[in-house]
Amino acid sequence: MPETASAHYTLKPSPYSSHSLLLDLLPPTTPRRILDVGCGNGYLAEILASRGHQVTGIERPDGVTREFPASVRLIPADLERGLPPLGTFDTILCADILEHLRDPAALLSQLRRHLAPGGSFICSLPNSGNIHFRLTVLAGRFPKEEKGLFDGTHVQFFTWDGWTRLFASAGLRFESVHPTAIPVGLRFPRWDGTVPVSTAEALCYYLARLRKQLFAYQFVVEAR
Repeated sequence: MPETASAHYTLKPSPYSSHSLLLDLLPPTTPRRILDVGCGNGYLAEILASRGHQVTGIERPDGVTREFPASVRLIPADLERGLPPLGTFDTILCADILEHLRDPAALLSQLRRHLAPGGSFICSLPNSGNIHFRLTVLAGRFPKEEKGLFDGTHVQFFTWDGWTRLFASAGLRFESVHPTAIPVGLRFPRWDGTVPVSTAEALCYYLARLRKQLFAYQFVVEAR
């Protein structure tokens, strides 16, 4: 991930966000050894550690911009240059990271060697087939923004079919997929949490469940 990218990422608390869905897939009932790939400042890793999981995070040295949680083991590494010795893990978490890498298939193949028998990948993947993305490009625009589908630090832009092929190339298949909603509150922060915005996000979520290829903002997947 580029040097400044991690600083832009914070916890997304909406019940329809990728972070909420990722955390739902990692409840405290079964403690796991978790590897958080591209963990940034450790905001997700800290929550998982508080649930009793044994969490290790990987982030490039200049990607940590505040004090890192003491409950999480941190391994400094540049993901574009390969992985250091890691051990094995029950769950490998790739939250908002693969789209930032020049060769995500190579990283997935390397990470697969660190997956314990019966383990799985849990990943959040942006949807470049989302209706907002399609209409923006159709209008002749391809903006560079700090966050979202047009994040200026993204170097990969995949639809659902593209992500499926990418994971297959690394010897992985999707076992489950959970679409996320367009984060209306992020677009209109002044009204975030109000009834109209919450209602709009709920509507976007149910549309995403009906037709994920067109309406999902991100895909939260479990792969083996």
